[in-house]
Amino acid sequence: MATARRVAGVGTLVVVLAAAGYATADAYDTVPGVVTLAPPVPDPLPFPTAPGAVEPAPVQRALGDLDPQVPLPAPDQVQALVDALAVDARLGPHVGVTVVDQLTGEVLASHAPDEGLVPASTAKVLTGIAALTALDPAATLPTRVLRVDAGTIALVGGGDMMLAAGAGDPSATHGRAGMADLAASTAAALALQGATSVRLVVDDSLFSGPSVSPAWHPANVGEGFVAPVTALAVDVGRLREGEYAPRSTDPSMQAAEVFAQRLAEVGVTVEGRPTRTSGPAGGSEIARVESAPVVDVVHYFLETSDNSITEVVSRLVALDAGLPPSFDGATQAVLRQVGTLGIDVSGARLADASGLGAGSSLSPSLLADLVRLTTDPARPDLRDVAVGMPVAGLNGTLADRYTRSDARGLVRAKTGSLPRVTSLAGTVLDAQRRQLVFAVMADQTPEGGQWAPRQAIDGFVAALAACGCR
Repeated sequence: MATARRVAGVGTLVVVLAAAGYATADAYDTVPGVVTLAPPVPDPLPFPTAPGAVEPAPVQRALGDLDPQVPLPAPDQVQALVDALAVDARLGPHVGVTVVDQLTGEVLASHAPDEGLVPASTAKVLTGIAALTALDPAATLPTRVLRVDAGTIALVGGGDMMLAAGAGDPSATHGRAGMADLAASTAAALALQGATSVRLVVDDSLFSGPSVSPAWHPANVGEGFVAPVTALAVDVGRLREGEYAPRSTDPSMQAAEVFAQRLAEVGVTVEGRPTRTSGPAGGSEIARVESAPVVDVVHYFLETSDNSITEVVSRLVALDAGLPPSFDGATQAVLRQVGTLGIDVSGARLADASGLGAGSSLSPSLLADLVRLTTDPARPDLRDVAVGMPVAGLNGTLADRYTRSDARGLVRAKTGSLPRVTSLAGTVLDAQRRQLVFAVMADQTPEGGQWAPRQAIDGFVAALAACGCR
């Protein structure tokens, strides 16, 4: 009996000691339990508010609306300036002029406003408008590499003729994508597949029809005014540095040769010379680079008046419209798209999309209507055409004009120049800061080059800028 009590007491003591030990261990968080000596856990912070759920602050406008209280220039005084320009011997006998108030659309003065004249590069305004209303302005043009089979890769053009021969520049439009970057990505993909030697084929089947327009003078390519229009090219097909350097007669194959060199530099041997595929290449994509967005490309060709890039963009408009991506399909697509915007293009004729070829005909009133449309606050999608045009005395094809004029910086316009053709269409602020839209076209200028007719037109536009005209 006593022994039983002793056993029970010892058992109880063991349980008590064990419980006390566990409680101690629990307090120091070395075993599971509810007892702890740790400080209490603080209450959680409130759940953050998603930034997207907050009403954004109003965007501050860089420029205010045009002031309708600013007086219009007197039409008779503007007409006197137009009449003097129309008989200026420096422009020759075939001149068309229109001056319109941007705010109201009122025609202030004109001479042969509905006459069809050769537009030269002012035709690029139509291509820019068509592109930014038909295409996604943020879209880019891919240059891709496909693995066709175990021993072959394909270089596939997506319309980028401004590829850099080396590394691309992410801040540039011309040269945004680079062959060195494409080669590095291709080499890395091939290394994963254990390949160090391949055959290279080129797929430039995106565009159709001739790459050189029959409307172009045969010397245009050799003199560097334009390149054959293909689905890919390095530096728009130039054979050496310089804005008007001669162009390759086959920019796609020239680009493939450059790509093969870049591949060799990163350890991939190209067997033989690149060849062109007979049709669209198939296979899995292993590398790609992307051009600048379409909106930047439009800015580029308006500012620099690059003929080749304009033709490329017009083919993209044709593809979007389901028309052949050729010279004929592109001009049809551009005119059709512009016509959907309420602009009468029934009398317009385009031999190409850039204005380089012979056979195009536009009227001053049509050009003025187009420029005014790009400045319409109700059409913000077209504002990039207006601001993409060169500024007098500052950039692009107007950088060396108006440099000593009070109109410097007040004129934004698209230039046009061909042998015996000079044109200019854009906007100008007059002395009262009223914005005027103008188009001047002359297509029978005297022999002797561009200097004299440009002086006549620039003097007229400068006079509009200086006009108090009340």
